[in-house]
Formats: sequence, structure tokens, C-alpha cells
Amino acid sequence: MMAKLTVAAIQTAYGPDIAENIAKTELFVREAAALDAQVVLPSELFQGIYFCSRQDPKWFATAYPAREHPCVTALAKLAGELGLVIPISFFEKDGPAYYNSVAIADADGEVLGVYRKSHIPDGPGYQEKYYFRPGNTGFKAWKTRFATIGVGICWDQWFPEAARAMAIQGADVLFYPTAIGSEPYDTALDTHRRWQRAMQGHAVSNAIPVVAANRIGLEDNDGAAQRFYGHSFIADHTGAFVADFGDRDEGVLVASFDLAEIEEYRADWGFFRDRRAGLYGGLVE
Repeated sequence: MMAKLTVAAIQTAYGPDIAENIAKTELFVREAAALDAQVVLPSELFQGIYFCSRQDPKWFATAYPAREHPCVTALAKLAGELGLVIPISFFEKDGPAYYNSVAIADADGEVLGVYRKSHIPDGPGYQEKYYFRPGNTGFKAWKTRFATIGVGICWDQWFPEAARAMAIQGADVLFYPTAIGSEPYDTALDTHRRWQRAMQGHAVSNAIPVVAANRIGLEDNDGAAQRFYGHSFIADHTGAFVADFGDRDEGVLVASFDLAEIEEYRADWGFFRDRRAGLYGGLVE
């Protein structure tokens, strides 16, 4: 583990063309690299529009095996070129099964493995259970060149158990690629503050920085319109924002952390010392 880690989150709008989306993401990754970022997080399913706003079997054709997916091959190559780490969100096909997944590209361009989204939502505007199986990888902490990172995907970010599982495995920072915005049943409802507070809580209770990358813009999925509210952020180990965007900002957030200092802080507060794991069995029954 390096003493200092510089992280980045990309916030932008995406359209239907995968090649254009990859090229756009690459430009932002290069911008983050120029700002000395060592881990750069694009948003969830940046390959295209967020297709889960309605059910249509045509979208299954946009899934690929992990090592053949255009987003994975392009961004892993870029990670190796720039010498940084990229958690790459993509629509995965594994035989007859489909997953919402992230491939972890290390700084040499090697794909360390895949995490599959564990918690799958199903509601108006977010009909993911039609497309994705619940992930079968379990929560993981990835030892990259620069730090050990934990990566959850969107709906995972609402579950404190997921954050704690990654922290227990030694994650130094938690990353959440996301696609969230308007609610079709209530267009006046704006959930961005509760969305942020949930992850700020993970930062506080695990004494760990959190990075969240969301998309922006109005998307039309064959008549299903949805506006994504952005508000991507980077929070420190106390839950305080050190960098954040609004609902229309486009660009890269960058922040640096002293991991040795955070490790000392975490030990001092004793959250992991005082856990009573033996009393928690009922949570999984």
C-alpha cells in the first residue's frame, strides 16, 4: 500500500453509441491521469443509455463475456498505457446468464477479475431484475498496484453490509459506479441527498473514503424518459465531502488521501476492534 492515493470520479452524459461513449470516457480518464489520479471511476453501464428503464429483449445483444466486452478491452488497454487503475462497469454475458458487472483493470492493463452486482433493484424506471441475475462473486477487495479497493455497483451502495464486508477484507477506499436519477412514479422526488448520506454513513462507520460516480442528462429509452441527477462525490474517512458535482456538471472529480494516516485513525476509533460478530448471526438467517 502506498501512503498517498489519488482517486477520481467521472460524471458525464451518455448516448446510445458504445464507441462514442468509450471515446468520451477515455478522454476523461486521460484528464484524470493528467491530474495524477491513480484510480479512476467511470459511472455504471457507461456503454450506452441506462436501458433498464423499461423491459426490451433487444438489450441482451449488448452484453459480452468479460474479456471480450468493448468497454473492458478498451479501458483495460488504456489503464496499462497510463499506468492507473480503472473499475470498468459493463453488461456481462456468461453463457446463458447475464450480470451487471465491474472488471478491475490494474495499472499494467491486466484485468484482475470481475465483481457482479449483488443487489438487483426492481421498480419503476429501474427494472434490473429483468436483465440481471444477482451476482455470485461475493463482495471483494482488490489488491491493485496503488491500494486495495472495494467496488460495489449502484444498488449495492444502499446496503451497509456490503461496505462492511469490503472494509473487513482490507479495502482502503470504496468505489460505487452508479446510474440513478428521477423516479417515474413521482417526478418531483429527488433522492440525491439520501443517496449521498447512505454512502457518507459507510465512510463514517468504516473510517474509509468513498467515491461515487453517477451519470447526468435526460435519456429516452423508446418512450421511457429518465433524468439522471449526477451529484457524484468523493468523501473522506469522516464522511465529509472533499469534492462533489451538482446535477449538470460534467468532468472529473479528483482527491488525494494519506492512507497511512487513515489507517491510524481507523485503529484509534476502534470500530473493527469493537465489532461483536458472534451476535450478528441473525442478520443472515
